[in-house]
Amino acid sequence: MSARLLLDLWRIVFKTDARSSFGDVKRFGLWESPTGLYFFDPPRDGDQVFYKQLYAWYEKWRLYTGDSIRQEFLIAAKHIPPGARVLDVGCGHGGFRQCAPQADYTGLDPNFGDGAAIAGVRNETLAQHLVEHEASYDAVCCFQVIEHVRDPKALFAEIMRAAKPGGLIFIGAPHVPSALTRIPNFMVNAPPHHLTWWTKPALIELATSAGAIVESVDNAPWSDADGAMYWMARLSPIKCADIHFRGGIAWHAASVIAQIGGYLAFRLFGAPRRTDDEGAGLLLLARKPSR
Repeated sequence: MSARLLLDLWRIVFKTDARSSFGDVKRFGLWESPTGLYFFDPPRDGDQVFYKQLYAWYEKWRLYTGDSIRQEFLIAAKHIPPGARVLDVGCGHGGFRQCAPQADYTGLDPNFGDGAAIAGVRNETLAQHLVEHEASYDAVCCFQVIEHVRDPKALFAEIMRAAKPGGLIFIGAPHVPSALTRIPNFMVNAPPHHLTWWTKPALIELATSAGAIVESVDNAPWSDADGAMYWMARLSPIKCADIHFRGGIAWHAASVIAQIGGYLAFRLFGAPRRTDDEGAGLLLLARKPSR
């Protein structure tokens, strides 16, 4: 796909400028690896200019706010015992903190740390935090972050270092195939925002290649934080399979219908309560081996 198409769509749909993130890239490829991981190449992630504009758009339309609770938060919180030390990597506004009040919570996010509304959120990267906190946490969580980074293996290795021997690891990620990947020209799922799309085999390979013990990979149900995407995919006249981003009147019209119709349907009906589809994402539960 052409970088020019993606730049135009980011600018028109989200009022967001991705030029500084893309640099001199002219075309992106979307590839599927033997593990089932889908990845964009070259992997150009969003810079501060890009995310400042994107989150301002989110806040304006109240599509994702600091009090948004994902179902994966609730699932993970059930596994955390009282008093456990929990590290939430890329915590955003710290929404998971509300779901695990029994925990000794620390959140990390260099984008949100300074303006966090709750205590315990630090303006640090995981690499910076590990200098003094290696092998310190009973559980390390990383929700909806791994798809944004250039090197998921390096991030998972740092997560393993943060966990105590025998500690829990939770990775939440959007996946493929899903509603997210069926919406045409859906920029939330494109560079420089999402650089990878995940499958269950890919998450298992990520964990086992780092020496983690996988306990489960489950589908996370829809929530108010992501339920609009279900309706967008349902109402889109084009359902993507092998091609996901394309210029042309039909594709642009389908994208507009999906996003406006999905937004209105979500306001009317809310998040679907069904559990018989692929859901909003995947949640990996793994454990660092004991000594």
